[in-house]
Amino acid sequence: MPRTQRTVKKFEKRFASNVSKGFGISLRSIGHLFVKIFKIFDNRLTIMIVPHSKSRVLNFRTNVFALILSIVLFFGVIVSFFYINSRSISTSMTISALETQNRETLASLDQFRDENANLFQAAKKFQASLSQSLSILGIESVEQKTDSSSSNGDLASLFSTREIASGSSKEIADIQELTNYLEDVIEPIDKMGKMLKTQQSLFNEIPSICPLRGPNLHISMPFGPNIHPLQGNWYIHKGMDMSTYRSGDPVVAAASGQVVTTFFDSGYGLNVIIKHNHGFYTRYAHLSVIEVTKGQMVEQGQLIAYSGNTGISTGPHLHYEVHIGSDVVDPAKYINTRTQFRR
Repeated sequence: MPRTQRTVKKFEKRFASNVSKGFGISLRSIGHLFVKIFKIFDNRLTIMIVPHSKSRVLNFRTNVFALILSIVLFFGVIVSFFYINSRSISTSMTISALETQNRETLASLDQFRDENANLFQAAKKFQASLSQSLSILGIESVEQKTDSSSSNGDLASLFSTREIASGSSKEIADIQELTNYLEDVIEPIDKMGKMLKTQQSLFNEIPSICPLRGPNLHISMPFGPNIHPLQGNWYIHKGMDMSTYRSGDPVVAAASGQVVTTFFDSGYGLNVIIKHNHGFYTRYAHLSVIEVTKGQMVEQGQLIAYSGNTGISTGPHLHYEVHIGSDVVDPAKYINTRTQFRR
């Protein structure tokens, strides 16, 4: 065997021997340490409780380990108690907040149900009014389109059918029904809008608006049989008297047309007569000032004069007539004055 190999073998043996000795020394040191610790913890202690009275002295024998363990357990119990107590207080506060939130939610739900009921009452009225309007205009209503199936949004199935479920699920289902219905009425309402748009020129050409503007507007004498305010006998009133209790309020053209004439007579004072399409004529009397001239073209709603008290009159007002050809007709059939009639 070469010399180098022998040297390596000796080095390996010495290294292994040194490692083994070091490991053994370490184990013995650790063992001695544990023995010392055990001896420390195993030291005997005597705890004496001496009362101030003549009662018997209490002796407790234990060791260091048991004493330390008891102290650790005691403080562990104390810490656990405070921790659990704090968690209990926090949980109680959370439960109280949730109960308050639950009461508020229930109150909001009751309010939602009330508003939901009001909504469907209004929707029911809307459906009846819309169906009537569509029928007048000759447009197929939603009810006719959904006759064969109630799932297409017809409110009839909503107001006269089953209870779907208890709680808020019924309200949700009702809202879905209303949503479907409103989606279905978009088309007929759109048709109605297009039809009204095409007829807009017709509405402008017929006396469809109130000619007198001003606050406190009322009908002082309607068309037809009335008692004459000066003579006291019954007679046929050929127009409609409108009043605001004052002079100088604007008088506008009830429809687009051409001014036929402006004149003054002893009975009706200052007058304006306008000719419209489709055989309509309108007359405005007892005026204080006239703002148009004969032959002038006017648009619906355009200022033509101011109300007054000219001619034979018991007070400031506008005498307004509507003629179709040679016939005098009731102006109330063509306008909605939104006023209270007073004789």
